[in-house]
Amino acid sequence: MTNRLFDASVAPATLPEADARGPWAYLWWLARIRPGPLLLSAVLGTLWMVPLALVPLVIGRAIDEAGQGGDRAGLYLWALLTLVLGIVQALAGAGLIQAAVGAEAHALSHTHRVLMRHVVRLGATLRGKARSGDVAASAAADVDTIGNAFEVVGRTIGAVVAAVLVAVALTVTSPVLGLAVLIGVPAAVLGIGPLLRPLQERDEAQREQMGIATSQAGDIVAGLRILRGIGGEAGFAERFRRTSQEVRRAGESAGRMEAWLQAAGVFLPGLVTVGIVWFGARLALEGTITVGELVAFYGASAFLTLPVSTATEAAETLSLAKVAAGRVCTLLRLVPETTQPVQPEPLPPGPLSLADARTGITAEAGRLTVVVAPADRTGDLADRLTRPGGSGDGAPAVLLGGIPLDRVDLAELRSRVLRSGPADILFSGTVRDELTTESARSPRDLEHALFTADASDVVEALPAGPDTPLDEGGRALSGGQRQRLVLARALLAAPDVLVLEDPTSSVDAHTEARVVERVAAARAGRTTVVFSDSPLWRGVADREVRLGPDPVSGSPDRSTGVPS
Repeated sequence: MTNRLFDASVAPATLPEADARGPWAYLWWLARIRPGPLLLSAVLGTLWMVPLALVPLVIGRAIDEAGQGGDRAGLYLWALLTLVLGIVQALAGAGLIQAAVGAEAHALSHTHRVLMRHVVRLGATLRGKARSGDVAASAAADVDTIGNAFEVVGRTIGAVVAAVLVAVALTVTSPVLGLAVLIGVPAAVLGIGPLLRPLQERDEAQREQMGIATSQAGDIVAGLRILRGIGGEAGFAERFRRTSQEVRRAGESAGRMEAWLQAAGVFLPGLVTVGIVWFGARLALEGTITVGELVAFYGASAFLTLPVSTATEAAETLSLAKVAAGRVCTLLRLVPETTQPVQPEPLPPGPLSLADARTGITAEAGRLTVVVAPADRTGDLADRLTRPGGSGDGAPAVLLGGIPLDRVDLAELRSRVLRSGPADILFSGTVRDELTTESARSPRDLEHALFTADASDVVEALPAGPDTPLDEGGRALSGGQRQRLVLARALLAAPDVLVLEDPTSSVDAHTEARVVERVAAARAGRTTVVFSDSPLWRGVADREVRLGPDPVSGSPDRSTGVPS
């Protein structure tokens, strides 16, 4: 059965058996869904490596041919065979690079797709279950590491085949030397094994520190304006400096182990080469083998350093890929808090009402309701009103249009209910693209939304108006300007139910008065819930709900109706 946890063709789902699957299962899944590039790179890797292994044997035979006084035709034949092997190796090498890069690109693209689809599926759940640095590091470093593992596969298979071929050829010539090769080369590869586990552990430690540093860097960039306002720049800079030094030390530790691994990859096969050459020279002096066979043995033993070094590289790369794939699987196992109901119930058409027996919040369909609540409760309350299971306290579900929220199809819920709050951000791109997203909104609709949010002057002040590219997070704008653009984006979406959290907390009183009046008029006939204690919002409300500070009280909070 296909595990949809690793399915890139659909939004990935986390299955109960996913915990039993690990990084090797993920790498095997990547290999199975598109085996063509890997198989092609394995074939071309063999065709590239085998001629390189055969050249010393052919040259040794040519030397014997010349030393025994053979005719020139035989010598020319061996020389021609050497040329053919060189041409085959060149062509196979060119194809190998393309096939290996194709396999690497396949692993990169599929891992990116799986990660990004799962991150989108998690939505707001991701923020509470993973650091932003972990996600960024997985999308960058971990994906590259997994791609590197697929790039080395073809060369490794070719190296193994060529090493076996050389061992067989040497055994036919001299069983003793062949036996030495068959024992020495695997021993050299196995000698590297004890270094792999420490390398994995140190790479995991470095990866953990990198995630922490990335998260801190993101916090500093996002909150730089606030840090400057409270004089916290030096403190956060020192904190990030300490973290970066931890990353450096972890990197140096992993680098030292990697250096030992590389050194072992040179030293151990070198010992095998020295031993084979020494033993072959003794056999040549005794007359057991010819001079040409000695040359062939020397060339073949020198060639064997390449398969061993390739195997060393593969072991190191796969070891790091296992760590990276483990991090990817950790993210893929995160479960969204909201799930699709088994038998969703359709929402009624037209304006929708909101009713929460737990808190006493009731928003009549097509009316503007203002909720006055302590600041530390507004986020949880907005979650409860807009997300199935948003409160997580086991209380009865919120009713949307008379339908329990956890029985509504998620796609329909997201298309008809929108929550906008202080955590909303502006993404990179033009103002027009950012506000309209994928909705088919006309320029007139955009102008009306900007007017309603009193953000027309913000856009007009930009160099190219609505076609001006925004910086990441809209950091070039003031807090009030960003808040008005975010409000304009929410209004332009025109949902049936709009839940706003302090939508005018960063603007002056005159601007707030204009925004309040315009939003109340623009949203007439549609359900709007505003969390705010501003008297201006309360003045235009059709209904006002006041909530106390006790979030665990069993009785509903007090609510009061306000005439429209």
